[in-house]
Amino acid sequence: MVDELEEQSSEGLDIQGYLGIMRRRHLHFLIPLFVGWALVWGASWVLPRRYQSGTLILVEQPTMPKNYVTPNINDDLQERLQSITQQILSRTRLLHIIEQFDLYNPPHTHPSSDAKVERMRKDIEIQLVRDGRDQITAFNVYYSARDPHVAQQVTSELTNLFINENLEARQHQSEDTTKFLESQLESARATLADQEEKIREFKAQHPGELPGQLQSNIQILSGLQAQLQNEEDSLNAARQQHVYLQTLVDQYKSMQGPAKSGDGTSRGLPAIDQQLEKLKSQLSDLRSRYTEQHPDVRKLKQQIAETESMRSQLLASLKEKPASTTDDDSASISLDPNQAATLLQVQSQLRSNQVEITNREHAIASLKERLEDYQGRLNQEPIREQQLADFTRGYEQSKANYDELLKKKNESAMATNMELLQQGERFQIVDPPSFPQKPEFPNRLKFCGIGLGIGLAFGTVVAGAFEMMDDRVHTEKELKKLLPADVIAEIPAIVTLEDSEQARKTLWLGWATAVVVFVVILGASAFSYLRG
Repeated sequence: MVDELEEQSSEGLDIQGYLGIMRRRHLHFLIPLFVGWALVWGASWVLPRRYQSGTLILVEQPTMPKNYVTPNINDDLQERLQSITQQILSRTRLLHIIEQFDLYNPPHTHPSSDAKVERMRKDIEIQLVRDGRDQITAFNVYYSARDPHVAQQVTSELTNLFINENLEARQHQSEDTTKFLESQLESARATLADQEEKIREFKAQHPGELPGQLQSNIQILSGLQAQLQNEEDSLNAARQQHVYLQTLVDQYKSMQGPAKSGDGTSRGLPAIDQQLEKLKSQLSDLRSRYTEQHPDVRKLKQQIAETESMRSQLLASLKEKPASTTDDDSASISLDPNQAATLLQVQSQLRSNQVEITNREHAIASLKERLEDYQGRLNQEPIREQQLADFTRGYEQSKANYDELLKKKNESAMATNMELLQQGERFQIVDPPSFPQKPEFPNRLKFCGIGLGIGLAFGTVVAGAFEMMDDRVHTEKELKKLLPADVIAEIPAIVTLEDSEQARKTLWLGWATAVVVFVVILGASAFSYLRG
């Protein structure tokens, strides 16, 4: 049972069998290993060399803080780099560089322009450099060529193109943004002017009916009502004055006939006294409401003075011509010159009073018309307020849009000036285009490692093939598989001196070959590392 377990465990990993194969097939393994490695490594010395020149371009942030000047271009650096790269790798740009440096012109072939452009695109490499926040902070530009000087020159040209294209792209984008905002600002200015003109026409069509004139209309209406009341009071006073003056005229005219009573008193004197009392009553009423300087008070005082003067003249006239008894058919008494002059004066005042009454009636009619006009304005005010609110709403929206565009346009113009002064985001060369000292292709050290891997695989395949083609029995295990019965005993191998010597030489030859192969590989690797 134990023997069976040992046999099963030995079948899992037959180390002795593998060691036996290595002893028997070491030359079959080492020679193909060396040949495979030598072919690959030798190819690295035969293939045409290509030199790669590179430069590091730093993306510098704007010198002016964004709080002071807001950029007016796209902030997506990756998108802008892709656009610039596509422009630089365009057929026109690359053909210009190819003609400038006479690239891709083999001596015996004449490739087409498209083939040259495609080949140059393959030789150009762009690598982005990102920070911990996945933001682009720099990028590398590489170009590969067979001549290191050409590689450096073309890399320098590509670098200049990237820097110049970035400046031009930012300037053009900034200027285009400013021009677009200017056009939008002009459109907004025209719209705002139309809104202002509509409001101006509306106000011109409806004077005195606007909401802003409500308070003034109310004040004017109140003033007109007060004027109307004053005019009506003055008209009433004028009409009373008219009655009074007409009474005086009638009294003076009556004095031309039998104008005296039995006791010698004039029949017109009581009427004058009655009118004088009425005037004094009106004066007291006006004094309770107005001052002594009020026009109505002063006018009424003048009328009282004139009435008192007339009363005095009438009394004097009656005293100068004493009463005499007459018959029933006595003749009429004519007026003296003083009374005639007084009568003419009263008649003149009566005519002036009639003119005043007419003027005041016209003034009252005019005031009533104005009152109706202002009352109509007050009635129209809510309608005009709603209409003006509609116009004003559109105007305010246009004004807000105009102010916003004006602010953006000014900020954009400032950003454009910043770009023109090259104070915005720009590309700065950190490392100038390098001069390659060693070829980028072929990498002989890498080829040495690849050749070693290929040699190991090739040697394993060859050694395994020889082992599989060998039909000899080398181990007890193989022998047991061939025999139908179990092995009871075995005869040890009889080794002669010549066999021992031959085995020792074979062993030393194998070790020497292995040492030589690996020393050569290590030496070639070191040489490839030093020479590139």
